[in-house]
Amino acid sequence: MKSFQKTALGIALLCASAIASAQNIAVVNGKPISRARADAFVAELVKQGQQDTPQLQALVRQELVDREILVQEAERRGLSAKPDVRFQLDNVRQQVLINALVQDQLAKGGVSDAEVKAEYDRLVKGDGGKEYRARHILVEKEDEAKSIIDRLKKGAKFEELAKQSKDPGSASKGGDLDWANAQSFVEPFSKAMVALEKGKFTEVPVQTQFGWHVIRLDDTRTAKPPEFDQVKEQLSESMKRKKLQDFQQQLKAKAKIQ
Repeated sequence: MKSFQKTALGIALLCASAIASAQNIAVVNGKPISRARADAFVAELVKQGQQDTPQLQALVRQELVDREILVQEAERRGLSAKPDVRFQLDNVRQQVLINALVQDQLAKGGVSDAEVKAEYDRLVKGDGGKEYRARHILVEKEDEAKSIIDRLKKGAKFEELAKQSKDPGSASKGGDLDWANAQSFVEPFSKAMVALEKGKFTEVPVQTQFGWHVIRLDDTRTAKPPEFDQVKEQLSESMKRKKLQDFQQQLKAKAKIQ
């Protein structure tokens, strides 16, 4: 009877050992490295273009064993308790979790092709397919801008006065800003520009964060917008960023911050 019990116990231990072996790829100083971890490592390499081969799996096993040896030594020396190491570990953990949250949120509420197309149509319609050829003179003070307007009313040439502009990119070109759509400019500038008739200049200085502007509208034209396929990816990424920003603001609004 005792012989039978010993045999049964031996079989049980062998089975347990076999199961543990199946679940782990190695045991380093008594600490197992799980097969699931190795499989995840291989899967990540496959995503990057490598082939899942026995050779790759062997390399992954060796890499994980080497890492475990080094980590155990770092732990033995108490390095994980050092403030700067804890800080870095916390930062890495936070970033990994944030990236996982972003991917999860996009999977649940991403941007569909239909949404991207609708946004494209809205932008094209809103822009009106129109471009503007404008000039401006930028100065620091409102009085300077008013003086320029007075001189223009008396017949001074805009291109000549533009030489004193604080905008180095356009001053040497008579204030010329080339062809651009209205959205290319900050709102106060854009609003004043599109309200002008061709050949007219602003009779009231326009203030932006850059200073005071005198603007002249030289011409307008109908511009053909880029094809949807040309901007689809860029627009999709922009919409994803906007959704994530809104999501972050929603979480922040709900959070209790003291």
